[in-house]
Parts: sequence; C-alpha cells; structure tokens
Amino acid sequence: MPKKTLKLIVPSAARIREMKALHVLGDWIYAGNLWHINRYSASMAFFVGLFVAFMPVPGQMVIAALLAILFKCNLPLSVGLVWITNPVTMPAIYFLAYKVGAILIDVPVRELRFELSFYWLQHSLYAVWKPFLLGCMLCGLFFGCLGYFVISLMWRWRVSYHWHQRKLRRAKR
Repeated sequence: MPKKTLKLIVPSAARIREMKALHVLGDWIYAGNLWHINRYSASMAFFVGLFVAFMPVPGQMVIAALLAILFKCNLPLSVGLVWITNPVTMPAIYFLAYKVGAILIDVPVRELRFELSFYWLQHSLYAVWKPFLLGCMLCGLFFGCLGYFVISLMWRWRVSYHWHQRKLRRAKR
C-alpha cells in the first residue's frame, strides 16, 4: 500500500494525543514507530498482524497490539490485519492450518463437523488439537514472513521506481 494512502487511514500524531482513552496507557503509547509509517514499521506490522491472525485464541487484537509495541511496529496496521480471520474466512483458514499440521505429523486428515457445544469441544477437538495448533503456528509464521518480505520488497521497489522517475524528470529539464 502506498505511504500516502496509509497516511489517510492512520490518524495523525496530534489526533492520537487528543484521544482521552489512550492517556490511561501513559506516554509510551505515543512512541514514533507505533504510529508512523516507514518500511520497517509497515513490514513488521504485516508480520505481526498475519502471525496473530492464525492464532486460534480470543483477544487477537490485544495480542497484536502488545506484539506491535514489543517490536515497535505500526500499531493500527498490526491490529487491523488480525481481521483477516473473521467469521467468514475463519473456517477455511483454520481448516488449512489443520491440514498442514496433520500432513506434517503424519496423521490422517479427519472430516470435521463443527458444533458449538461443550460435548464437541470435549470429544472432537481433543482428537485434532495437535495438528491444528502446529498448523496454526507454522501457517502464522509462513504467512507472517511472506507478508514481511512482500511489503519490504514492494516498498523498496516503489522507492527505486520514484527515484528513477525523478531522475528522468530531471534529465528532461
């Protein structure tokens, strides 16, 4: 995503300081890379957001925010990317993770019929939790790294493209 487009979406530093709810967290919440967009903060935010998106736990946004603070990457991007796993995409993403884990630990892939009940959690989830969690971890790492490198390469390509265009404009003068 171009930097100018992201700047339109992300609130300015002055607007962030005006938010009363953030005053509770102290001054560290206003750290530079948490809100500014540069190659590192955007790339690392994609890693954090995509990695956490594959975690099958409640509170993914809080985890992404804490990791963004830890790694000093863009906070809104990290938290926003967690929504890749939403109620519509979650079954497909988690089934992919289960299949990856089952293939890696050489367990036959079972047909799963999900029910939102305590009985299902107690009996069916017990049989698939190892390949499921392994697949979630590996898919999170893979797609997180892929996102990091793709954004980093796109950023470098865009900067070199603009440098080349500026060089051509200067040569025409």
